[in-house]
Amino acid sequence: MKTLFLISLIAIALTARVQERSLQKMTTDLKKSTYGSALLHLVELHSMAGGPVQELIDAIEELINDLEDELEELEFNFQQRTNEHNSLVIGFQQDIQDAVIDVNNTQDTLDNLLFPRREQLQVRIEQIQENQEANRKNYDEAILIREQEHEDFELQVAELNDATAAVDDALALLSSLTNPSLLQIKRFQNSLKNIEQKIKSRSKMAPMIKALITLASNQNFSDQGIIGQIVDALNEFRNAIVDSINAQTAAEADAQSEHEEYLEQLDAEYAEFQRQINRVNVDLTATNEKIDQLSEFRDQREADRKQYIAELELENNTYAEETDIYNNLKNEFTRELGISEQALSVVQSADLSNIQV
Repeated sequence: MKTLFLISLIAIALTARVQERSLQKMTTDLKKSTYGSALLHLVELHSMAGGPVQELIDAIEELINDLEDELEELEFNFQQRTNEHNSLVIGFQQDIQDAVIDVNNTQDTLDNLLFPRREQLQVRIEQIQENQEANRKNYDEAILIREQEHEDFELQVAELNDATAAVDDALALLSSLTNPSLLQIKRFQNSLKNIEQKIKSRSKMAPMIKALITLASNQNFSDQGIIGQIVDALNEFRNAIVDSINAQTAAEADAQSEHEEYLEQLDAEYAEFQRQINRVNVDLTATNEKIDQLSEFRDQREADRKQYIAELELENNTYAEETDIYNNLKNEFTRELGISEQALSVVQSADLSNIQV
């Protein structure tokens, strides 16, 4: 019985020594921080004031509860902020992806549809303008050719009129040759040569006048039958000249009519070319407007993409800073909570009168 009592005393003594050493260690640990030192100072003041221990315990427990509430609120707010951050990141990433798709699709439409279309329209306008130039060239050439043809016609008619006048002179001269003198015969022969000079370029009439000259050159014009034959030949020749004038005049009228029709045709073609150019220009204007609209849209979406990237980067940086703040606050709250729990252990298991800061 005495032995058991002795063992119990030894155990109590050892437990008291262990508790004393544990208390000393906790006190030393608390002194390592400003917050712990402040709590020990509060415990010391409470002990010196002789206040109830339970009151101090309640105060520290309330402090621990406040720290736990603040830590819980910190965790809740940060989780909310994390959810908001993740939502913003997803939104910005989607916005960036949408902007990239818009930029790529718009550029693809420009490169593969509108730019080739514009080039085709411009080439088409150039081709039609070349046709217009060729049309005006043909128009001018036709006018020049017609003017030259008309000049040739007037020259030929003038020559034929001169030949007709010469024939009339020869007929008048021949009618006066009842008993011709050598001079009169010579004059008549010269008039025939004059007619030949007038119509020398008229190949169809040249043989006829040459035959008359040959006939007249071998006559003394004393035979009225021969004179009658010459008169008939001259009249026939004159009629041939008049027929030629009439034929060439009719041909000139036909040529002028065909010329005017041709010019009208060229004018109609030119007008049609211009209408084609106008229609293509309408299409070209619409295409250019569409190009401008899509280019502006592409540039705006590219600007949006850069803005979303900047906003995403800002959000990531802001969240990283807030995460650092959260981690620091959490560590601080956790540290203060641990110190408060140590302080509560000290108060609950120690003689406050021995505590010194």
